[in-house]
Amino acid sequence: MSWPQVLIYFLGFGIINIGLFYLNFLVYIPKFLDKKKFKTYALILIPTVVALGVGKYGVALLFKPYILVEKGHVITFGVYFLSTLISSLIFIFLSTVLKFTTDWFLNERVQRDLENQRLTAELSFLKSQINPHFLFNSLNTIYSLAYQQSETTPEAVLKLSEIMRYMLYECNDNKVDLDKELKYLQNYIDLQKIRFGDKAFIDYSVIGEVDHQRIVPLILISFVENAFKHGVANDPGHPIVLALTVTETKLNFYVHNKKHQHNRDAAGGIGLNNVQRRLNLLYPGKYNLTIHNEEDTYSCELSLVL
Repeated sequence: MSWPQVLIYFLGFGIINIGLFYLNFLVYIPKFLDKKKFKTYALILIPTVVALGVGKYGVALLFKPYILVEKGHVITFGVYFLSTLISSLIFIFLSTVLKFTTDWFLNERVQRDLENQRLTAELSFLKSQINPHFLFNSLNTIYSLAYQQSETTPEAVLKLSEIMRYMLYECNDNKVDLDKELKYLQNYIDLQKIRFGDKAFIDYSVIGEVDHQRIVPLILISFVENAFKHGVANDPGHPIVLALTVTETKLNFYVHNKKHQHNRDAAGGIGLNNVQRRLNLLYPGKYNLTIHNEEDTYSCELSLVL
């Protein structure tokens, strides 16, 4: 192919084909094909292709020695029009594929954004349930102490204020330092010990290095709350067991308690249902929760990839 032919094909026919590409991509598909106006799309596209084929032949006539003469023979209109039709269809096909591909990726991104917004809203709602649920239980404890005119009431109020400060100001991030979360748990356990006084029998242990580890906030508290709420804390033969083991990449939390047969929550198990939903959203495929609900005892074990 000579240089004049290269220039004619790329500058002349190239501009026409690119124009057809963008005409289909920007006008015809959005206006007709996306709106499922298939007949209108075909009725407009076919005359466009025919007109461009005739136009290309007109351009070829202007440069007849370079375009329409091949090995001493002149290419007829029918043969040339067929070749231009094929090239036009190729550009139409490419623009259609590109349009639907970009639309698919755009729709996928929109769907992901909507799903992320939905999950964020659901997580915010689940987290908002924790505070009143926890506060309700803690205020019951302090009310009981105040009713008994216990000298430990001020200490209990102080513990509750530390707990609420953490919940309001320090656990707003997606993850918090594990040592801070455990300090929060310790404050809650101390509050329960104040409630039960010398009759509290709680076996709480932490094994492993908790520094430089991070965890989703307020994940563990529901298990502890459940143990105190439905368990027996004043039986030395069956203490509430809270055992936490931490490695570099994994956390294991075991809770065991004897059931209190006369302590039933009329509101239902909001706490554990809440935390299990949060685990599904925040640690998908990265946790295992095993619950053993026996007649006299209740135990659960959470294994979590940090």
